[in-house]
Amino acid sequence: MILPQRRARTTALTVILVLALLPSPSPALAAAADGERWSADLSRVDADDVNVRHTRAGLRLADSRPAPARSPRSAVAEGILLAPPRTLTRPATRVSATVVARTAAGGTAEAQVRGWRAAGWTEWRDATGGAVFDRPVTRVQTRVVLTASRPNATAEVRAVRLTADTVAAVSAATPGLTYRVYATRIGLVGEVTANGHTIVARDHFVALPSRRGLSPANTGDYTVRVCTTTGSRCEYAPVWDVGPWNTRDDYWNLSAVRENWKDLPQGRPQAQAAYQSGYNGGRDQFGRVVLNPAGVDLADGTFWDGLQLTTNAWVDVAYLWTGSGPRGVVGDGPLNIRTGAGTGYAVRGLAARYANVPIQCYVTGQTVAGPYRTTNRWNRLASGQYVSHAYVSAVYGGTVPLC
Repeated sequence: MILPQRRARTTALTVILVLALLPSPSPALAAAADGERWSADLSRVDADDVNVRHTRAGLRLADSRPAPARSPRSAVAEGILLAPPRTLTRPATRVSATVVARTAAGGTAEAQVRGWRAAGWTEWRDATGGAVFDRPVTRVQTRVVLTASRPNATAEVRAVRLTADTVAAVSAATPGLTYRVYATRIGLVGEVTANGHTIVARDHFVALPSRRGLSPANTGDYTVRVCTTTGSRCEYAPVWDVGPWNTRDDYWNLSAVRENWKDLPQGRPQAQAAYQSGYNGGRDQFGRVVLNPAGVDLADGTFWDGLQLTTNAWVDVAYLWTGSGPRGVVGDGPLNIRTGAGTGYAVRGLAARYANVPIQCYVTGQTVAGPYRTTNRWNRLASGQYVSHAYVSAVYGGTVPLC
């Protein structure tokens, strides 16, 4: 994974952090209003956390040694603490986090927040700038991200205090965003992704150059549909790593929301602009010369088996969390996507385990015995694409109609 380097702070700091969707807050928005308050439990370090430990001084990196340099996937040491989701006593449209931290010698600490709504989780947001959710959320999850740019760097988080309240909502971005970007193959079997997953042979996941769409381990909260440009093969795969090239380039978002490179058109990765047009002097956010225009990395199984690619290629990527409607969680996979409601129909791709797939409607077809049920229900994911409901562990976001 690619990790950012930042200027070190040598004094203790307290920062007010707010989920950001607007460019700049008013004084009233920045102030912490009355609302539901709680603190993140920093002492609870478990299997879904990555490279962090809790000491009497606070939460800190377990290993602050940066990963070995390997272009384009290198940078600094990183650790993530993922707090359990909190169910709110009433829906809220704003979440504020006060982080009490001490950072020095190249260490950084920040809090990020996401909210649950009917269509699923919002993106993770860097807690800066001050803004509101586009619509009310009923659950909130917090994660603390620590980085170190040198082996002796320190970052100690002593407390994260949160407030959920309600302010006026703003319009959401256009749902169902799809862009054509250049895909490269990840490889790196045996290494660890940004969410703590150890890469295995023929793995099924993708990497995007922003943590805003990074799923916690063993979830598909952020899932993409990647298709060949002819549409002959597709795979639904969770986002489990950060890259290629950049770590703060959520290029699928509007410029008002996009973390960096706000002057680029929506849907154009910074690496593509650097490679094709010499944008930013042809370099990425770390100053490295961009050697290809990649906007998505594909794990080997997604690359070879899902899309049946033999070399890097342009693909059409749908960022499914920007859409709406019912979602089905693929509980066992990779699962074949077929052209009809039966195993005799042609396979047109795969749905990875944990992928959250949009279900348009369902039909009755061949009865299939799967890990979750025996059923003749088949879910239509998109025009001409079906999966057996026997392999879907859960459905959320609404009622699935009959086709």
